[in-house]
Amino acid sequence: MAKKSINLALQGGGSHGAFTWGVLDYLMEDGRVNVQGISGTSAGAMNAVVFTQGFMSGGADGARESLEKFWRKVSNLAMFSPFKRNPMSVLTGNWDMSGSPAYIMTDLLSRIASPYDTNPFKFNPLRKLIESTIDFEKVRACKDIELFIAATNVHSGKIKIFEREQLTADMILASACLPSIYQAVEVDGVPYWDGGYSGNPPLFPLFQTTESKDILIVQVNPIERNETPTSAQDIQNRINEISFNSSLLRELRSIEFVHRLIEENKLDRDHYAYILVHRIEATEQMNPLSASSKMNSEWSFLTHLRDIGRESARAFLDEHYDSLGKESTLDLEREIHWS
Repeated sequence: MAKKSINLALQGGGSHGAFTWGVLDYLMEDGRVNVQGISGTSAGAMNAVVFTQGFMSGGADGARESLEKFWRKVSNLAMFSPFKRNPMSVLTGNWDMSGSPAYIMTDLLSRIASPYDTNPFKFNPLRKLIESTIDFEKVRACKDIELFIAATNVHSGKIKIFEREQLTADMILASACLPSIYQAVEVDGVPYWDGGYSGNPPLFPLFQTTESKDILIVQVNPIERNETPTSAQDIQNRINEISFNSSLLRELRSIEFVHRLIEENKLDRDHYAYILVHRIEATEQMNPLSASSKMNSEWSFLTHLRDIGRESARAFLDEHYDSLGKESTLDLEREIHWS
């Protein structure tokens, strides 16, 4: 069976990015798709570069091995973290971290003091993790996969796309820089914050750079919730989800608009790309997880998310593989419908 080529768009979401690890792991194990391009933000950016490095070394198996090693290192790093679940959460199997004294203190402190006050020496545990895991020379040399990493320009508020040929550790750190926790990361003298504010994940870099017109979004942050948040923590979490998905919805709206113009013969298919959009998510399993669980990097939690990702990818391919290269499987009209 000939492989079908796709592009991937990987969302960020802290340790919930292990869900994306599971998706990528299954896609490579299954072997029916070939990845031509990847865009990523925050944890999605890390998954993207780790995947690419592994693929460069050993193809699909190399990508799987590289991802597992990376997330194992994430878990090992967390062993020395003060963020721990309280005994009751461990006993009941609750992945929530909101009962951790360190989490509570950090959350409160972030509301009254900036990282310029609390972290003047710019300590960032992600730097050591990234620099010890990723060979950026190897990633930059990979010709088989295009990479697009998103960050947000602090001064202009605009999205910045870092491409594979120029990638450095600072660019990945910029993509994952939450301004309430870390000082802005400077690249060439320009300060950047988390790419989620302007593109989570960005789709437009994938439109014209690869032959494939299929974009598979791996979504970590839910777009819809049926309940109204009432606690201060839940309200803040929902605000973050809405803001981190707003740019994605704008891009989906643009794609749907171009679709309609092409179908009405108002645009020429030879000059405008008819993008096919797909999505892998796990709303039933991921929505109940609290925002604080994004700080939980216990190996048992990461592998739990990995397994959810693998099952979600399997279900997607079993149901939609035949549609790849032919039609979108994401209902764009429903997704962008004005409420």
